[in-house]
Amino acid sequence: MSLYPYQLYCERIDRARNMARYYMLSIQPTLFGETAVVRSWGRIGKSGGEMSELFETEAQAAFRFLELARCKRKKGYRPAASCGNSARSRSGRPEGP
Repeated sequence: MSLYPYQLYCERIDRARNMARYYMLSIQPTLFGETAVVRSWGRIGKSGGEMSELFETEAQAAFRFLELARCKRKKGYRPAASCGNSARSRSGRPEGP
């Protein structure tokens, strides 16, 4: 698996339309040496759907990951916060003492 984790958590909130949705993407290894793009979606605070796509190489999975991320960005989804990739706050400064 790669040295860099692929994880993305986005939200689309429109109070006028009572819309509060999330979309989460990640690339994960499988037990059989393949690479999976795992995505989940739904209303914020509720359980939603989940789907996995398998790829032979990480490069193919990364291409699909970026393709899905671009599509959601066009639809108005925006990254909400860190998915745990680093111990940094939204301000960019490390959290804690």
